Amino acid sequence: MPDADELVANALAAVRGTDVRQAERQLDQLMVGTGAADGTTAVDAALLRRLVRGLGRLWPRGWQPVDVDRITGRRLDARAARLVRDAMAVQRRDQAEPVPAWWDDQLRELVTSQGGDDRKVLAGWATREGLDRADALRTAVDTLALVESLPPIAVLRPPPGTSGAALPRATGTARSGSPMLDRVRALLAKAESTTFPAEAEALTGKAQELIARHSIDEALLAAGSERGDLPGGVRLSTDAPYAGAKALLVQEVAAANRCEAVWSDDLGFATVLGWPADLVAVELLYTSLLVQATAAMLRGRAERRPGSGRRTKVWDESFLNAFALRIGERLRAATEAATDAADQAAAETAGAERLLPVLAARSEAVRERLDTLFPGVTRHRLSVRDAEGWSSGTSAADRASLDVGGGRKPRQVPGRPDPR
Repeated sequence: MPDADELVANALAAVRGTDVRQAERQLDQLMVGTGAADGTTAVDAALLRRLVRGLGRLWPRGWQPVDVDRITGRRLDARAARLVRDAMAVQRRDQAEPVPAWWDDQLRELVTSQGGDDRKVLAGWATREGLDRADALRTAVDTLALVESLPPIAVLRPPPGTSGAALPRATGTARSGSPMLDRVRALLAKAESTTFPAEAEALTGKAQELIARHSIDEALLAAGSERGDLPGGVRLSTDAPYAGAKALLVQEVAAANRCEAVWSDDLGFATVLGWPADLVAVELLYTSLLVQATAAMLRGRAERRPGSGRRTKVWDESFLNAFALRIGERLRAATEAATDAADQAAAETAGAERLLPVLAARSEAVRERLDTLFPGVTRHRLSVRDAEGWSSGTSAADRASLDVGGGRKPRQVPGRPDPR
C-alpha cells in the first residue's frame, strides 16, 4: 500500500493531467488512505506538509501572502483561499529565519488565529466550511496544484529568510495613520458617498492636492538624509469584469503620483512601483476612484436612451476607459499645480534649485527600478468600441472626479497576450 506522501503525489499528478476518471480514482485512493489505523490523519498531514512547503517556495519567487490569497480566490474559490490562509499560518510558525514586520502585518490581516494543532488544520478547515471528506480532499488537492504551479513574479521586498528581511527600511507602502492620510481617507470616503458629482470632484481634487504636497515634503525630507532606500512596489487587483479598464485606471493614478505601473492580466493584478508615500496615495486613490467610476457607470446606464445600444458590456468598457483617462488628466493637473506652488515657495526662500532636481531624481530611480524588474515590457494600445460610452465616461469624469488626454497605456509583462 502506498504511503501518504505517495498518495498525495499520485493525486496531484492525476489532477494535472487530462484523464478525469484517473483523477477520481486517485481521489478515491486518498479517501481510503494508507490502510493503517491513522491513515486518514497521515493523508491530511501529508497534504498540509506539501502545501506548506509549496508556499515556502513561493516567497523567494516574489509572492506575498496577499498575492497568494487573491489568486487562490480568483482561480479557485473562497474556500480554497481560506485553506491557503490556514496553511500560511502554519508555514509562518515553521519559519525559523528572519521575517519582516510588513509580512506579519499582511498575515494578520488574512489570518484571524495563528495557533492550534497543525495535525488538525485540514480537518478543522473542512468542518468550518461544511465539506464532506471527498470535497475537502478535492479542494485541498486543487489548491496544492495551484500553489505549485504559480510562476515567479517580481520580488518587490526582501522575502522571509533573506538578509534584507530583518531590515526596517521603508521600501514598501507605509500604512501609517498620519493626520494627512486620515484627512485624505475622509475626503475620499465623502467623495464615494455623495450623490452630487460637483462635490465628488471637489473632494477628490482636494485629496490629490494633499497627497501631492505630502509627496513633495517626503521627497525633500529624504533628500536631506543619508537613507539608501530603493523605490518599492505594491500589487493592485484588476480582476474581471473590465480588467483592462481597471489596469488603465491604475496606470493613470500611478502616473499622476510619479509612479510606474505594469499590468499582469493573466495573474489579475497591476504592479505599481514608486516611493512609499506615493504608493500609499496610489492605493487610496485607485480604490476610491474605482468605486466612483462604477457608481458613475451604473448611473450612466440608467440614463441611456432606450434602444441606443445593444451591448452593455462594450458600452461599460468604453465608459470606464474614458473615465480613467479623464481622471488621470485631472489628477496630473492637481499634482502639477501643487509642484508649481511648492517650487515658487522654494524660490522665495532661496531654495529654488532644490525641489525639481529632487523630484526628477526620484522619478528616474522609479524608472530604473521598472527596467530592472520588468525588462522589455510591452505597451497595449487602447481601442474605443462604443462612442456613446466613451463620451458618457468622459463627461462623468469631468463632473465627478478629477482632467486627461491620454498618452500612456497599461504595460504588460512580456509574453502576455493583449486583451481584446
